[in-house]
Amino acid sequence: MAWRRIWRGCWAGDPVTAAKALLGCFFSANGVTLRLVEVEAYAGIGEDPGSHAHRGQTARNSSVFGKPGTLYVYFTYGMHFCANVACRPAGVGSAVLFRGGEVVDGVEIARDRRLGATDRELARGPARLAKCLDLTRDADGVDLLDPQSSVRLLAGKSVPPKRVLSGPRTGVAGEGAGTPWRFWIDGDPAVSPYRPAVKRSRPAQTSTA
Repeated sequence: MAWRRIWRGCWAGDPVTAAKALLGCFFSANGVTLRLVEVEAYAGIGEDPGSHAHRGQTARNSSVFGKPGTLYVYFTYGMHFCANVACRPAGVGSAVLFRGGEVVDGVEIARDRRLGATDRELARGPARLAKCLDLTRDADGVDLLDPQSSVRLLAGKSVPPKRVLSGPRTGVAGEGAGTPWRFWIDGDPAVSPYRPAVKRSRPAQTSTA
């Protein structure tokens, strides 16, 4: 209950505080449990161009506007799922992206889902993390703090502040590119490499006239 009160109250107004506090916590789903080692914070409407909440609520991103602890799963590049947790009062909009984790339970299940990956790489990156936990849009909107939920966020051992590093978020372009809201545990092998945004050009259109 103490863990649930922290999420519903103290962290409900600050995605950066929530992101830092998530490091070292456990994320469990579908037979696999991870220790979170890398996360990214995203703010709300009009505050953060890199956030899915920036332009307001839609049917696709409605879980970002849920109560603190709500799982937001989105599909990207037509092939990957990524998982986030809402961290502001319901209706405001803000979230923390789960970027990387170390598998601490269910490693054989994780290996089956990520065939050919080394144990270090099982959940090293947001798409790999979601694949490792077998998360899809079917889990979108789940309350991660509900004791009856099959997808859970659980308290872990706090990480000493001196081991928490920060830098620009991976793949964010434009106005929010330099915002240092990516947080990770220094020296942890499951932390993913930083990659700046790559401008994607549209393919030339071919006339059929």
